[in-house]
Amino acid sequence: MLVLVVAIAVFAAWSWLSYPAIGHWLYHLNMSLEAKLYRLHKIVVPIAEMTVSTWQGGPYEASSSVLMLHGFSADKNIWLRFARHFVGNYRVIIPDIAGHGETGFKAGGGYDIPLQAKRMIQLLDVCGVEKVHVIGNSMGGYMAAWLAATYPDRIVSVALIDPAGVTAPEVSDLERHLAKGHNPFLIHSREEFRRFYAMTMAEPPWVPNVVLDAMAQRYEQSRDELEEIFKDLRASPPMEPKLPDIKAPALLLWGHKDRLIDVSSVAIWSKGIADLRVEVWDHIGHMPMVEQPANTAHLYREFLASLRSESPQDERLH
Repeated sequence: MLVLVVAIAVFAAWSWLSYPAIGHWLYHLNMSLEAKLYRLHKIVVPIAEMTVSTWQGGPYEASSSVLMLHGFSADKNIWLRFARHFVGNYRVIIPDIAGHGETGFKAGGGYDIPLQAKRMIQLLDVCGVEKVHVIGNSMGGYMAAWLAATYPDRIVSVALIDPAGVTAPEVSDLERHLAKGHNPFLIHSREEFRRFYAMTMAEPPWVPNVVLDAMAQRYEQSRDELEEIFKDLRASPPMEPKLPDIKAPALLLWGHKDRLIDVSSVAIWSKGIADLRVEVWDHIGHMPMVEQPANTAHLYREFLASLRSESPQDERLH
């Protein structure tokens, strides 16, 4: 009887410990297979103070390049299903921003927006890209806007998807949590992660529970790192004074059901940027390029085709 009890205990312990590992393995396997299918390759790029892990694809000699920037706590993988529509005509560069994904975190490394944007310029320099179309979501949108305002000679156009960086007239669910001293990004349990995940998208793609629980574990293990990055992000200079400096053609897309950054922010961006096309989509949350990658890609390709430097006949979906 004792042997049976010990065997059951060992099996239970093994199942508990291996369960998240299976989720991590499935997640990374799926991302690798999708990247291969979409003709994107993992390339590690050395810059001044670190090496940056990237997905890159498309013709190296392409006349136009697109830099895709993810949001806080995310990584380069969120762009895969969106990026597949651009590798036929554009050189695509998708980095893990410093402190995230495989680029890694260094305590005290500095994660404010001006420094992160400077790192992206260094990345472009090493990749041999002089001018680029930049598209960013959330924190990545903040960085994209900062790049367009601060390095105008390097940015051909800027696309902002539910970007951070300005103070919204209406308070979001995230801001309500923060006002009460609770940061939903700092996860302590699988249950907390499920509640947080529900905040990020109105119509999220299906993900197996074992993968969601692996993601929850990653957030738990990165909690202290995310807290430092979040503090640096929140202490970054606001975009409002710099919005008039954005002269490049700009696209702003917002999900009306965004619970992290309220859709009322659209009014601030619209007032500050002169050449701005605005789209607000109903029934979509904080990450349209994940919730509706094909539709978001179609909108972005139309935007690129409308620019004088682009050739509309080359703008076919792949």
